[in-house]
Amino acid sequence: MKYFVCCVPVAPVRLLANHKAEMTSQLLFGEYCIVEEEDKLGWAKITVKQDGYTGWCQLSHITNVTEREYTGANNFLAADWINKLSYNGQQMYVPLGSLLVADKTSSSFWQQNKIDYLGTVWKAEDFETNESTIRHIAFKVINTPYLWGGRSVFGIDCSGFTQLVYKFLEIHLLRDAHLQVTQGTTVAFLQEAKCGDLAFFDDENGAIIHVGILLNSFEIIHASGKVRIDKIDNEGIINSDTGLRTQALRIIKRYF
Repeated sequence: MKYFVCCVPVAPVRLLANHKAEMTSQLLFGEYCIVEEEDKLGWAKITVKQDGYTGWCQLSHITNVTEREYTGANNFLAADWINKLSYNGQQMYVPLGSLLVADKTSSSFWQQNKIDYLGTVWKAEDFETNESTIRHIAFKVINTPYLWGGRSVFGIDCSGFTQLVYKFLEIHLLRDAHLQVTQGTTVAFLQEAKCGDLAFFDDENGAIIHVGILLNSFEIIHASGKVRIDKIDNEGIINSDTGLRTQALRIIKRYF
């Protein structure tokens, strides 16, 4: 088994080993994966450690690590919208939520690759899982443009947004909305919701197609066009700019 880690700020993960193929997800700097297969054109089929997602990425975007490095990684996160580090002596900027091997008090290594982190470190054990923490992280991503398959502040989709925020709580959500809805416990009524609960929305066929984070029983922050705050009621989301209903509420889930 081959263990790897993302060594660029954001690496596209595609449905097929082709630059024209759909981008289904992304790896952020420091996130780990297993390489299942390689082709002759520099592509690797990977399984992401955090959520088990599979897809194809370029081998130049990941670097080999040992099994010990893969299994023993710290959960230090880059805490600012954009964060400076030195990678093998060269400057690099990585996005919010990038995974760090060590804090800025010491250098760290992925085999022969040296990383010196210069930014703010987030350690989940130093923060309570409460409304203040959730708002602090979620609001860092406000106005980030929607990007299908995106998981970073440079562009993000609805389930990438919920996954990123929950990553700071050390709660590992699956990748897509229809997978995230299988986790957690059901909240019976919107009026019983608390900040941090996830609201899921379906289409006319009953398929889960959207997810967002409830701020209370009448507001939701979600990635729709951009990361934004809208009104919500028992029927669904009401766009705060247009007054139009955009999504039909299906179910609410709680994860902590």
